[in-house]
Amino acid sequence: MSEFKRIPPEQALALRAQGAVVVDIRDPQAFAAGHITGAKHLDNHSVAEFIRNADLDAPTLVVCYHGNSSQSAAAYLVGQGFSEVYSVDGGFELWRTTYPAETAQGTAE
Repeated sequence: MSEFKRIPPEQALALRAQGAVVVDIRDPQAFAAGHITGAKHLDNHSVAEFIRNADLDAPTLVVCYHGNSSQSAAAYLVGQGFSEVYSVDGGFELWRTTYPAETAQGTAE
């Protein structure tokens, strides 16, 4: 995969069940208020360490508020050598309404 793909929450749920890494790029307060269960919070301070420690071949799902900013972040990860990156259409807002039981609260995951 040389580019990221945009996928709906249903496909993201299936990939997550198969072990895909979920990264959330929203602000820390929004992440703490609610995020996809098991998601890692990424920001400008943590992205370098995440990339250093990541399995570049692992499927990676990128989530933002509504599915717009995640596209830029997904493209960035592809540029950093990740081979299988997906931007979740509708972002956390659509995920939360589609899969309310698949969300968590708190700052560290």
